[in-house]
Amino acid sequence: MHGLMMDMPLLVSSLIRHADRWHGDTEIVSKTVEGGMHRYAYSEAHKRARRLAKALGALGAGMHDRVATLAWNGYRHFEIYYAVAGSGAVIHTINPRLFPEQIAYIANHAEDKFVFFDITFAPLIEKLVPQLKTVKGYVAMTGRAHMPKEKIPGLLCYEELVEAQDDDYEWPSFDDRTGACLCYTSGTTGNPRGVLLQHRTTIIHAYAASLPDVFCLSAREVVLPVVPMFHVNAWALPYCCPLAGAKMVLPGQHLDGESLYQLFESEEVTLSAGVPTVWLGLLNYMKQEKLRFSTLKRVVIGGSACPPAMIRILQEDYGLEVRHAWGMTEMSPLGTFAVLKAKHAKIDKEARYAIQAKQGFPIFGVDMKIVDQDGSELPRDGKAFGDLMVRGPWIISGYFKGEGGDPLRDGWFPTGDVVTIDPEGYMQITDRSKDVIKSGGEWISSIELENIAVAHPAIAEAAAIGVRHPQWDERPIIVAVKKPGGKVSKEELLRFFEGKVAKWWMPDDVVFVAELPHTATGKLSKLSLRQQFKDYKLSSAA
Repeated sequence: MHGLMMDMPLLVSSLIRHADRWHGDTEIVSKTVEGGMHRYAYSEAHKRARRLAKALGALGAGMHDRVATLAWNGYRHFEIYYAVAGSGAVIHTINPRLFPEQIAYIANHAEDKFVFFDITFAPLIEKLVPQLKTVKGYVAMTGRAHMPKEKIPGLLCYEELVEAQDDDYEWPSFDDRTGACLCYTSGTTGNPRGVLLQHRTTIIHAYAASLPDVFCLSAREVVLPVVPMFHVNAWALPYCCPLAGAKMVLPGQHLDGESLYQLFESEEVTLSAGVPTVWLGLLNYMKQEKLRFSTLKRVVIGGSACPPAMIRILQEDYGLEVRHAWGMTEMSPLGTFAVLKAKHAKIDKEARYAIQAKQGFPIFGVDMKIVDQDGSELPRDGKAFGDLMVRGPWIISGYFKGEGGDPLRDGWFPTGDVVTIDPEGYMQITDRSKDVIKSGGEWISSIELENIAVAHPAIAEAAAIGVRHPQWDERPIIVAVKKPGGKVSKEELLRFFEGKVAKWWMPDDVVFVAELPHTATGKLSKLSLRQQFKDYKLSSAA
């Protein structure tokens, strides 16, 4: 027997409609790529999103077509989120920090039909155009006065597209299991794989993300997402803020400490979210200038493990509440938040910090367990460590186009992290079973670095591992064995990487050894290498 409730689909367009109807005068403030500030309210954002949706239809972007963006956090990017998904197409947010060959692979694999880009990326787009096989048109996210000079065929102007349409547009209704957003993860080995988020799961995830023990959102908050909108939808904040009616402050490409601090203060920001490297830059600037926050209350830190010392400084020196978070692209992305429970008010300060240094307990909608090599579940005693498995309504069931085959094991998704879970449910990552390196919240493939190293005629074998770095969390180094009689210096091998990987993928050091450790099956033992180099000090980190 079914319940007697209205059968209404959970669609992304309902979020912006809600924000317009009930929080229509709440501001969205953006620092623009052209220079200066842009201000408007949810009501105007909704109008422009509807106009853009009509423009997309006129261009020929239909149901399920992929529409890509290479853009910073700004009001136009926000409009595209809703215009594309709301009209039934799929927004494909591309990380512009990737190497151009990776971007081309991703765009071609997604079969993107249109590409919207901030003008800062015009030189990159010009280089990519010959490689993009399915793209029918390019749109510069600006007005006519700031159109780029690069040679981009059939280049369209965003503002002209919007102005050419009226807002007499009704958001279509369709199955809420329809794809809304496509995000590619480079956390896998080999080529990046696509994660296709549904309308239904996006809405449910936004509800959960807004809960008090997660982002704790309300119509009284002013939110500045430092995490980019090309990083799994800025951790869902562009959906959560309209849901709650919160004011949004979007920093564009201005992510330096001084720019962020000025925005925090001038817009009276109460909540922000970003990777540890952002907070390090901000803290360095504030310490140098002897500054304080006047309105900021909470910061959410994820993407990489937050150093315990940073949590302590933010809380003790600046009076903020730090929420340590963990998730994955495959999880839409939120999984756990390290917030304290009522009982922890009675324990000493150091014990509380120990809890906050963990990745936290699952938010509603995420189930997790740890298993041994045989797949048997391990106890949640804080001592046993094993492979972390997750499941839930917004967790991936398969990659886009079936890449990599079935990723699930008995209905659970293996995260590739090795963790412990304590009796109170707090998860802590102890290692990663996969060998990718995480630097400043970005993944670097160790396999790609190794393949380049061994392509050098003097190198017999090489391993790429991450070593600790005070600013970037991890940085890659190459541990290499020379061929008999092979002659190559550290500097020569590092130069060999130039032009083959993105600059931020470049190894920071090379260590030559007589031999590399191997497992019983003949594979490189990365675990042994990481143990061997756990105290390695980079000269750049001195």
